[in-house]
Amino acid sequence: MKNKEVIDYIVSWLKNYSERSKTNGFVIGISGGIDSALTSTLCAQTGKQVICLNMPIRQHKAEYDRGVEHIQWLSKNYPNVSTQEVDLTGIFSSIETTFPQNIQDWLTMANTRARLRMLTLYAFACNNKMLVAGTGNKVEDFGVGFFTKYGDGGVDLSPIADLMKSEVYALCRELGVVNSILTAKPTDGLWADGRSDEDQIGATYDELEQAMKFSEKPNDISKLSKRELTVLDIYTRLNKANQHKMQPVPVCIIPKELK
Repeated sequence: MKNKEVIDYIVSWLKNYSERSKTNGFVIGISGGIDSALTSTLCAQTGKQVICLNMPIRQHKAEYDRGVEHIQWLSKNYPNVSTQEVDLTGIFSSIETTFPQNIQDWLTMANTRARLRMLTLYAFACNNKMLVAGTGNKVEDFGVGFFTKYGDGGVDLSPIADLMKSEVYALCRELGVVNSILTAKPTDGLWADGRSDEDQIGATYDELEQAMKFSEKPNDISKLSKRELTVLDIYTRLNKANQHKMQPVPVCIIPKELK
């Protein structure tokens, strides 16, 4: 991949989209992960206003510290970047006391965290006439569907959704993103114990990339190792289960003769 050319292309795409939509810039949630680091840096390079939001909810300290370090680096290098921390822990605690206990399973409440952050991003975007920039990569958004519908999946535009995770890392290295983010295990930031994406999915992103490429251009499956077959099964299962996230919302079209 031609890293510098791809960076320039995405930056130009972002800037043109904002100008066509007559918006002032971009709002991005900073998680301390590689995807939000790349997205925020690309947005910053447009020269338009960028608001980076740190939105902790009982955040694991390592994730929080990485997010703060990236925000400091970004603010130092790009004067068009402003930052704000909005601690959502109190609001989340209030939701816990309001929701019936019987619906508060681990997945429901993890997704609730993501949707609470989406609400916050759009409040800032509306107030500042900005766009919410998505941080999902290709494997997450179109491979295994590893995102929350109307949470981190609720965005105005997706600048890195055609990049594999390995390509995200390559562009971050090109841009000089802080080393703590480059070396950290990817995590969605929805768990107080700091569990990684690999812990949840059962495979690394490198493995999932290979499974995604194989599924798009199937070859001789007998040549796959036992581990590769296991990951392919994980990928196929998640891809099928999460199609409802990747496809447009179904619309019931009423036949003309019934209208």
